[in-house]
Amino acid sequence: MGENIIKTKSFNLALRVIEIYKTIIECNKEYVISKQFLRSGTAIGALVREAEQAESRSDFIHKLAIALKEANETDYWINLLFNSGYMERENYYAISADINEILRLLTSIIKTSKQNR
Repeated sequence: MGENIIKTKSFNLALRVIEIYKTIIECNKEYVISKQFLRSGTAIGALVREAEQAESRSDFIHKLAIALKEANETDYWINLLFNSGYMERENYYAISADINEILRLLTSIIKTSKQNR
């Protein structure tokens, strides 16, 4: 069995989110928006892991749909942090690429899972 791409990518995203979060609170002393970013950015991988143990295909799709919502929210916080000057350009471009890839993957997995129900 091959590597679970969404599991790996969402875990790596969570690590990047934590790293950026620590930088934002240490350098900019911004705690409110960055905490929202931390919460939603780390929830994606946790929900993907939950989906692995889903009780049914519907439960699997539901958990991944929640992960997709968290990914959309994370994308919002990324843009807000960057446009408000709290996130460096280098971090912004790297994490934007990551979150967009995760959004595409989750959308595709959900769509395929619904078709195969």
